[in-house]
Amino acid sequence: MTLPFLPFALPDIGEEEIAEVVDTLRSGWVTTGPKAKRFEQDFVAFLGDPTLEAIAVNSATAGLHLALEALGIGPGDEVITTTHTFTATAEVVRYLGADVMLVDIDPATLNIAPWAVEAAITPRTKAIVPVHYAGLAADMPAILDIAHRHGLKVVEDAAHALPTTCGGALVGTLASSATVFSFYANKTITTGEGGMLVTRDAALAKRAKVMRLHGMSRDAFDRFTATVPSWAYEIVAPGYKYNLTDIAAALGLQQLKRLPAFQRRREQIAAVYNAAFADLPLITPPLPAPGDQHSWHLYVVRLADAAPLARDRFIEAMFAAGIGCSVHYIPLHLHPYWRDRYGLTPAQFPHSQHAYERMLTLPLYTRMSDGDVERVCTTVRALLRSG
Repeated sequence: MTLPFLPFALPDIGEEEIAEVVDTLRSGWVTTGPKAKRFEQDFVAFLGDPTLEAIAVNSATAGLHLALEALGIGPGDEVITTTHTFTATAEVVRYLGADVMLVDIDPATLNIAPWAVEAAITPRTKAIVPVHYAGLAADMPAILDIAHRHGLKVVEDAAHALPTTCGGALVGTLASSATVFSFYANKTITTGEGGMLVTRDAALAKRAKVMRLHGMSRDAFDRFTATVPSWAYEIVAPGYKYNLTDIAAALGLQQLKRLPAFQRRREQIAAVYNAAFADLPLITPPLPAPGDQHSWHLYVVRLADAAPLARDRFIEAMFAAGIGCSVHYIPLHLHPYWRDRYGLTPAQFPHSQHAYERMLTLPLYTRMSDGDVERVCTTVRALLRSG
């Protein structure tokens, strides 16, 4: 019997989410409104820090753009980030006319290397954007120390990092200027498309709220729900269309409630993989520091030199066995835009390049059954077992 194809990722949508969306559709308020506001409030409550403010947006890309814009990043400035990320992390810097300084990763963690960050700082550097790769926290104490010593802002790309912890504190509650989460379809919770910008900086939050909806001085929800006629507004800046709809927020409200259970299941699957692959010629993902939590958004392995198959052939063989895999990521220094604009070569990023040539991402999502997980384990072992 031919087994059904096992995809790389699937969202976990239950009856609670469906009912919440139906309620939204029946309410008559489908764009940004009461449920988006509730989602923001619930997100702050989940993080457990009432000094934070959460701003719902239609993507993490939008959140990163808003955060950097609110910090005044512009032409002539430089922002440091990792080459080992999706292009959104860096492209938002170019939206603002600033330049990106890409740096290498720590080969042990695959996260941005603090020593590479410090070496890349110039008089033009204004901010650092660390990425919590695959759901493992970057070395934030070191990065925040570097930022403090050089007078730089830090905006965390936490697209992979809900609910990751660093030093026992949830990512989103650290001492950075802002943190941005993603709720894309394959993330640890999903709103289809969406994101959340979190900050303690009142001025940053105020600016981001204005700029997420066309630069309007008043939020549309506030204007349309006022108890007295209040149609007036002013355009105070050339803003963007970055608001999250109530339909999307409805998904988020219920997904957030399920996040602790989602996290437990992801940890279970990762633990099964770690045990099953321990004797194979591959490098399993780095574990978090004792007492900390990995979100396990991605399960990224690297084939050892002794592996009988090269990475691309391995992915093809997995696909032939009916199992989807992916690669996270093709580093930015290999893409034509970034390579050509900044004259980048693989030799400048030896750790990222070496990891990229050997890495692949295995399926890990909460809808996987124990049988699905065992199927992945059995297939990987069959392909890589020596002799």
